[in-house]
Amino acid sequence: MTTKGRHITSTLAADGTLTVALAERTLPAPTGAQVLVRVEATPINPSDLGGMFAAANLENARFAPGLIEAQMPEAAVRAMAARIGQPVAVGIECAGTVIAAGEAAPAQALLGRMVACLPDGAYATEVLVDAGACLPLPAGTTAEQGASVYVNPMTALGFVENMKMEGFTGLIHTAAASNLGQMLVRICAEDGIPLVNVVRSEAQVDLLRGLGAEHVINSSAPDFMPRLIQAIEATRAMLAFDAIGGGTMASRLLTAMEAVAGRDAAYSRYGTAARKKVFIYGALDMAPTVLNRSFGFVWDVSGWLLMPFLMQAGHETVARMRGRVLSSLTTTFASHYKRRVTLDSMLERDAVLAYNARATGEKYLVLPNG
Repeated sequence: MTTKGRHITSTLAADGTLTVALAERTLPAPTGAQVLVRVEATPINPSDLGGMFAAANLENARFAPGLIEAQMPEAAVRAMAARIGQPVAVGIECAGTVIAAGEAAPAQALLGRMVACLPDGAYATEVLVDAGACLPLPAGTTAEQGASVYVNPMTALGFVENMKMEGFTGLIHTAAASNLGQMLVRICAEDGIPLVNVVRSEAQVDLLRGLGAEHVINSSAPDFMPRLIQAIEATRAMLAFDAIGGGTMASRLLTAMEAVAGRDAAYSRYGTAARKKVFIYGALDMAPTVLNRSFGFVWDVSGWLLMPFLMQAGHETVARMRGRVLSSLTTTFASHYKRRVTLDSMLERDAVLAYNARATGEKYLVLPNG
């Protein structure tokens, strides 16, 4: 039997109009290894916002029930030419109950189970997804507890795994008071990994110190750079994961690393030979990334995305990471939400402007079926 439901799509027109709409759709019955999941909870991640709104001007957008129309900058329209006229399903991860399954054994085994999954568009009442893209949740786990089981937990663990793969021994993390950042604090404490947390306010400093974080630096404080250098000297953290992206943060991190490395090295006009690296994995600041080149010649700035990393890490590593997440889903990897919204209310002006601000500690959870 087919299933009628609703989902949210984002469509870019040639004239630069971006339309985000809640529309009805009919899904076919699952076949083979497919399962039909009734979506009960799905988070709004920064990566979801990129797909949904891109660089649209939401302050001046037109809001109507189940509909947003906003204008995109000309440069963004040119960069996204391949998207023009193509409705994009939005939402990366979700949790819910498998209500129908194809005839294949892996699908049948999930029938009636609560699962987390990575569908093509999680902002929907139901999704059709391959059983292989589903993670059965432990008995007693709620949809809310399992909704964010993929992106933040696997990203935080991915940082640690990537650190080991590249031969580094400590980490620096920016925008560190986020849900992801709090998970990373707990992971590094459990694993004995030195961690430097960069935040934007004293309230966030207090938050992470309350979780047991030792090195928490406020980037808004006038003594940010000397305190950052001091923390790097204490931890020897020469690998950073930067959620900010734009502006000079990556440059400042590399400069601080070089300052620490230079204390034990002979002078060279090319700087020290110490390896220094910053992975940019977010875009909280949409401005260009500025590198002031005050950190010698041995350095690296690279992009980081979860899915390419998991492909690189291999099946055994990914299976181990997933097992760790499931075993500590309500402790180390617990997520916290400021507000819960429905598919309808997530497209209302006040909600959109609030969650699109991407403020730390203000994560939203969508309950598509109420």
